[in-house]
Amino acid sequence: MSAPRLLPLAAALVLLAACETTSGPPAPPRAEAPSASVFRTADFSWSAVPGRGRIDGKLTYRRGEQRYTCAGAAVILTPETLWTRRRMTVLYKSSSFAALPVSEVRARTPSEPGEDYSAFVRRATCDGGDSFSFSGLPDGAWFVITVAKPVGPGSESMAIMRRVETKGGKPLSMAL
Repeated sequence: MSAPRLLPLAAALVLLAACETTSGPPAPPRAEAPSASVFRTADFSWSAVPGRGRIDGKLTYRRGEQRYTCAGAAVILTPETLWTRRRMTVLYKSSSFAALPVSEVRARTPSEPGEDYSAFVRRATCDGGDSFSFSGLPDGAWFVITVAKPVGPGSESMAIMRRVETKGGKPLSMAL
């Protein structure tokens, strides 16, 4: 056969080969991307890994001359995910820092997710000197949250939230 006659035959063979199916295993399913609107346990998995990070915190919040305390109050450490960042923005109107009256935050509290994310939330208690700590943390971003009560009469309790990051297993000192 001459070269000009082989060209159409070669093109036909290439097209047939392109249509051939492979008998190998199917491609693995792609993991779902993190979501701001859907709670997914997998988005929190990084926070469950033990680490060397530590957060040492102290409540220093004041409103004018009014001093506040967190003595005996719970301090919550929530891992940052797209979902929790959106939640903080809804509750606190910020994803970095907020100090708002507790009544305002409670009024904006959305219903709980279908799944329980409290397994990923860490808790500590604020001591009599307004200090708290968390240890064994992996590197990552977290939201520290507590309720600060006024020392003396005249003011409403405040919900305090601050975003922090643990890096390289180094202790982090922070103020609320």
